[in-house]
Amino acid sequence: MKQIFIAIIRFYQKAISPLTPPSCRFYPTCSHYGVEAIQKHGAVKGGFLTVRRISKCHPFHEGGLDPVPDEWPPKK
Repeated sequence: MKQIFIAIIRFYQKAISPLTPPSCRFYPTCSHYGVEAIQKHGAVKGGFLTVRRISKCHPFHEGGLDPVPDEWPPKK
């Protein structure tokens, strides 16, 4: 399952992302964050962290440095 999710993200990074202008407000970018979260925490927990990160992507969130947490559940 992990490999399927990572393959989908890699496809996005190589085929879709280059067609759009750079606009990510976070470091690392959401797609890199997703790969790292899934590798570190597995498909379900990493997927949850990725969706949570993408939900922060709006004009009212300041963005900035947002690394993948080392432990689960993440501390705020």
